[in-house]
Amino acid sequence: MNSVSSSPRVSVLLPVYNGRETIVAAVESILIQNMPDFELVIVDDGSTDDTLYQLYSLERSDKRIKIFTRPRLGLAMALNFGLSHCRAPLIARMDADDLSRPDRLEKQAGFLDKFPQTGLVSGQVNYLGDKQKNFGYYLYVRWINSLNSHGEISLNRFIESPLAHPSVMFRKFLTENSGLYADGPFPEDYDLWLRWLDQGVQMAKIPEVVLDWRDLDHRLSRVHSNYSFEAFFKLKAGYLAAWLKDNNPHHPHVWVWGAGRRTRQRAEHITGHGCVIKGYIDIRANMSGLFIHHRPVRHYMNLPPIEESFIVVYVRKRDAREEIRRYLKVQGRIEGRDFIVAA
Repeated sequence: MNSVSSSPRVSVLLPVYNGRETIVAAVESILIQNMPDFELVIVDDGSTDDTLYQLYSLERSDKRIKIFTRPRLGLAMALNFGLSHCRAPLIARMDADDLSRPDRLEKQAGFLDKFPQTGLVSGQVNYLGDKQKNFGYYLYVRWINSLNSHGEISLNRFIESPLAHPSVMFRKFLTENSGLYADGPFPEDYDLWLRWLDQGVQMAKIPEVVLDWRDLDHRLSRVHSNYSFEAFFKLKAGYLAAWLKDNNPHHPHVWVWGAGRRTRQRAEHITGHGCVIKGYIDIRANMSGLFIHHRPVRHYMNLPPIEESFIVVYVRKRDAREEIRRYLKVQGRIEGRDFIVAA
């Protein structure tokens, strides 16, 4: 029977709600880790199925498992409750429907030991969903796997969440110095990454797969309004505006690439945080010269002068977004100085 040390090196934090179909496999993927010096802190957030029965059976065979129960209050509160019971200086997140690779904890803890200036490390994730049925999510996984350095993660943070939540390991003192998970009408993990990046926390990924990521139909990010497109846009608007204040040499003025109705609505969120939209850029020739809400529309081949403008790209289509990014760079504009991609 394995036992946990008095001061484990890593605390694995795993919240669960009605996870009877996958919880045993998830837990066992942690118990077989190459690095044995960890504790597994499981928070049952008011499950109504037999999840707890399965967990208690596992706990009897491995003392590294610590089970805590509470009435259902939601993921963010369950995570914070679990953090209060984590004893190790390193926190590895894990979800009840995913699988950690056997060397995950060893490699991530080793990375943080080697690079003490890094506050959070993730890794590559393997997509276990239906690629044809959920092709967009598969592309999202490919996208986050392409972001490995702190610079790549930081510059792309306003597009979508650049990290798979159950793949990260971070230093516990970050939650003590920079705040816990926030509970609100937004994705709790994305809020945490944006907050930490805003505060200068260094992030990285190891270039190896650390997690097999299931994409089940009932995954919270698929069914809860906190993870809708609009929830993402409202959340990141405040962080984007704060970033622009520090990095846009023409603050508070910005040009928005994208003059479509939905794009304008999403970009409008930043005006509530002090930004001023001077005008729109669009690829459609018939839009050029028009005014929308007293703001001019310019064709993309007639960009405002580089020395007078900062562009925020609000185009969601991946291929179009990357084409715009390449075009702006060809025009001599530097990402992070002359433009930022936000959708």
